[in-house]
Amino acid sequence: MNWNALVLVLLILTATFLILLVLVQRGRGGGLAGALGGMGGQSAFGAKAGDTFTKITMWTAFLWIVLCIVAFRVISSSAEQEVTPPGMGAAPASGDATTTPERPAGDTGIAPEPPAQQPPAQPPAE
Repeated sequence: MNWNALVLVLLILTATFLILLVLVQRGRGGGLAGALGGMGGQSAFGAKAGDTFTKITMWTAFLWIVLCIVAFRVISSSAEQEVTPPGMGAAPASGDATTTPERPAGDTGIAPEPPAQQPPAQPPAE
């Protein structure tokens, strides 16, 4: 298993766990239990569960942020190391590196002038 896949799987698992952890917590509105018709005033995990869930949520969020940074670095470093297919590499440099590419025949590099505007036609005088 390569590093890209491993880091992305860990990132997805951590994000899913964080989402579920936040949904289980009891907030001002009663949390997910209150939204689904359960007992919103009591925690299903005991009286001290709020402090424990808060600590677990903070550490999980910290881990998720670290995994985001690691994923960015792993993916960007693997993108730099990609090998170009044979025959698709850059052409060997010949001559001066500051030369400009040749223009097609008849191209002077100057934009053509717009056509002259004609005054509006006057209606015939009666």
